[in-house]
Amino acid sequence: MSEASTRLDRRGFLTGASTLAAGSALVAAGGLSVSSASASAPLAGQPMAGAIRRKVGSFEVTALLDGYLDIGSEQVLGHDEDIAKSLRKEAFVEGSGYRLPINAFLLNTGEKLVLVDAGSSDQMGPTLGRLGGALAAAGVAPEQIDAVLITHMHPDHLFGVLKPDGSKAFENAELLLPETDYRFWFDDAALNAAPDAFKPFFLGARKSADAYAANQTLFGSGKELLPGVTSVDLAGHTPGHVGFRVDSGDDGLFIIADAVHVSSLQFAQPDWGIAFDTDPAQAAKTRRKVLDEVSSDGHLVAGSHLPFPGFGHVARSGDGYRFAPADWQYSN
Repeated sequence: MSEASTRLDRRGFLTGASTLAAGSALVAAGGLSVSSASASAPLAGQPMAGAIRRKVGSFEVTALLDGYLDIGSEQVLGHDEDIAKSLRKEAFVEGSGYRLPINAFLLNTGEKLVLVDAGSSDQMGPTLGRLGGALAAAGVAPEQIDAVLITHMHPDHLFGVLKPDGSKAFENAELLLPETDYRFWFDDAALNAAPDAFKPFFLGARKSADAYAANQTLFGSGKELLPGVTSVDLAGHTPGHVGFRVDSGDDGLFIIADAVHVSSLQFAQPDWGIAFDTDPAQAAKTRRKVLDEVSSDGHLVAGSHLPFPGFGHVARSGDGYRFAPADWQYSN
């Protein structure tokens, strides 16, 4: 740097410092006025609609927040309070319960608008069902959606394909469902064997799927559903639970769906499950397989219940793993 540049930089710095000092003196003297127009703005009272977009190659992927669900420690399989207390402290989680965000993801491939999961509509209480507002914040109308890909047929992922009045929320969309999951939720023997508290899951899954019977496709794992989007078997949480690999150019994203529910616990303790797992042992095996893979290859991941917007990376940590939220994309 030249001497002239140094003088200019120093002069600019000193000018800024003197201005700041003058402003501080005005505040101290009570002489800094704020116009009443700006001071009278009411508090919003609620968070902004959850919609955050990032690029994956030539694709745009937008995280959409449907809301959140609170659960207690009794719904975490294998929960050990002594271990959990330490993990909550490390993660700055207050209290003894856990808050699970419900994330969906919108893929804009340049040719198609594809929604991965659809939230819960009005079926799971007032803290959920906000996907419509998130879509609007992203500048997308429901009728623009070309396809809805479902990771599994639980209420917080599927029931949002219907409006509260039971009509289709995405009138022009094809509904793509994992075939193994579809067979399970339409199995009368499984319905009759389910606890009474879970029977509405079956009935709601059937109602949601049937509404799209005229424009519905069942798919298996390992299938490329559209260019750059491939289904991945993640069985355990439900029999047909899947994730999706999104590949564009040299970039990729692995949507791991419900492989992890409680991020503050399950990365460190991957053998801990969730009460909603159909096969907890298989779910734990799948979780370890997924986390081993993404911690080895460094792939960007997105999760249905990872802290919104749900994008990040996984690294090994001792006998478990840790989650590192992805940096904000400052440019395209």
